Amino acid sequence: MIKVANSQFVCLKDSFDANVNKALEIAENASAQNVDILLFQELFQTEYFCSTKNNDFFNLAIEFPDHSIFQKFSNFCKANNMVIPISFFEKYQDKYFNSLIVIDANGSLSDVYRKSHIPEGPGYNEKFYFSPGDTGFKVFKTKFATIGCAICWDQWFPECARILTMQGAELLFYPTAIGSEPQDPSLDSRKHWTNVMVGHAAANQIPIIASNRIGTESEKDIKVNFYGNSIIIDHIGSIVSQMNETEEGINTHDFNIDEIKKYRESWGNFRDRRPDLYKKICDF
Repeated sequence: MIKVANSQFVCLKDSFDANVNKALEIAENASAQNVDILLFQELFQTEYFCSTKNNDFFNLAIEFPDHSIFQKFSNFCKANNMVIPISFFEKYQDKYFNSLIVIDANGSLSDVYRKSHIPEGPGYNEKFYFSPGDTGFKVFKTKFATIGCAICWDQWFPECARILTMQGAELLFYPTAIGSEPQDPSLDSRKHWTNVMVGHAAANQIPIIASNRIGTESEKDIKVNFYGNSIIIDHIGSIVSQMNETEEGINTHDFNIDEIKKYRESWGNFRDRRPDLYKKICDF
């Protein structure tokens, strides 16, 4: 059995170190509950700066693996026998990416995954800050499982979940930052967001773990209310754990990876795939 956990917490503005320390406190709580793999929300070190376009926010970017945050979490993972994916704003040469690395239970650092799909819209101006990812989809072999990791907007694309599963992922993890739509206060996407991930889990017979931000974050005249609802979904698409829109902390769930693998193999939809028919999707 593998115990996974997702988390959510309010990110403080202009408080990189305070946000990192809050994440470490949550990780300590997860360790006390014998969690094997813990997921934090997207860009948890800072406020969600993408709500506006401001060149000053490029100063929030950090370099991998030089920044001290990576050693700090590496030491924690090694001391607590835990795997933690880390989402961060990456500066690489003359480009900027929305990136992720996985720290294994022995403290080792993975290669970088860079967010493939970059959204753009009121309150979510990510194309201003991030170049499209150049790494392709990645899975990471860890002590406890082979995991697929993608970032927020990636989770709306069925191709991403399918490819990660076919690359050998046994669990999918999505750090997320999603909330209200500033241009339309009546729009509430949380049910849609949940349904998309339920579909990915059921279609691929794979558990999905997502961590979303909570709290209200404001930049200039733009305000986004992040609605949390961090979720754990099992391999048949059932929601087995979901937080609300305000609570800080973690949720946990145990998965039997071997039993899930047997179920996926017995179902047959990977066996019966028709890749010869799917090339058409590239024509559009």
